[in-house]
Amino acid sequence: MELILAAAIGVLAASGVYLILRPRTFQVIIGLSLISYAVNLFILAMGRLRMDAAPILDGANANPADYVDPVPQALVLTAIVIGFAMTALFLVVLLAARGLTGNDHVDGNLH
Repeated sequence: MELILAAAIGVLAASGVYLILRPRTFQVIIGLSLISYAVNLFILAMGRLRMDAAPILDGANANPADYVDPVPQALVLTAIVIGFAMTALFLVVLLAARGLTGNDHVDGNLH
C-alpha cells in the first residue's frame, strides 16, 4: 500500500508541475489543484497508514501503536475544503480575465 501511495503522490506532483509550466491559465489552475492533492496525500500518509484502525483511544489499557493519528486526517479534510474554495475563486478570476483580455494566456499576450 505504501508503494502505491508513494507512486500516486509522485504522479500527482509531477503532473502538477508539468501543468503549472504551461502557458494557459486553466492548465495552471489544474496543476495547482494536482499539487495540492499530492500534498494532502503526503500529509495523510504521515499519520501512519493502517487499515481498520480506530482514530480514538478507548480504555485505560489502550496501546497507542494500535491507533491512527487523527490530526493529519482533520488537517487534510480542512485543506480539501479550502482547496475547493481557492480553485473556485481562481476559476472566477480566470473567467473574468478571459472576458477582459480575450485570451487565457498567463502573460496576457497571444505571441
